[in-house]
Amino acid sequence: QDAGDGCVLITSVDIRGCAARETGSMAVVGADGAMVGYMSNGCVDRDIQLQALEAARKGTRQVLRYGEGASSFDLKLPCGGSLELLLDPAPDPDRLRAARDTLIARTSVVMSFDVPERDLPVTFRYDPKTRLVLAGRGAVFRATAHVAHSAGFELVLCSPEDEDLEALEALPREATHVLTTPNAAPRFDLDPHCGVLTLFHDHDWEPALLTAALETPASYIGSLGSATTHAARCDSLSAMGVAEDQIARLRGPIG
Repeated sequence: QDAGDGCVLITSVDIRGCAARETGSMAVVGADGAMVGYMSNGCVDRDIQLQALEAARKGTRQVLRYGEGASSFDLKLPCGGSLELLLDPAPDPDRLRAARDTLIARTSVVMSFDVPERDLPVTFRYDPKTRLVLAGRGAVFRATAHVAHSAGFELVLCSPEDEDLEALEALPREATHVLTTPNAAPRFDLDPHCGVLTLFHDHDWEPALLTAALETPASYIGSLGSATTHAARCDSLSAMGVAEDQIARLRGPIG
């Protein structure tokens, strides 16, 4: 939009049966036909691109339907059901920018869409991208970082091992913390859209990190280790003065 080239915003407004993505999911087709995002994991995405370019040429918003009840019988959804999409060749750039800025500020946003031939708009809530703090060392720490990145999480990496952090240097992350002592933890500025995992086999690093994490509203906090280790971990936190209701937030064993 900022480049002035225009685009078609595609929003999933109704799904019956199975689908690759949920309602409210978006994709964009640019003026050059390039598509960012997907709707069907390849089944009908090429046709969506072509239909979006046609919508841009006409300059009119339209609803596109695939599967059950669709006007075209030669494009099937292998998983069955139906997919209904809203194609908007002139989305409001100010509205989109405001939503984007709200999400970057780590706050949820609600957006409504007027769908042709529907009396009421459809409304979806969009949450900030999940941010995952990983604290650990060794192969499990490295592997989890790669899996989390592939799954689309934002990463914060904490480790006492320079070698582990250097091995993950190519992964995008929000922050890196080099841990220097088990008795101190970085300041975690986390919100409910965040999670924290401790991935140590030497559990001396955990108490300070978990205490700091439990002081935040992070929605998921978990630690690697056996059931026996987890019980000892909870006892240690209790002895440090951490409240029982806070300790109850800790998931374990994980992995």
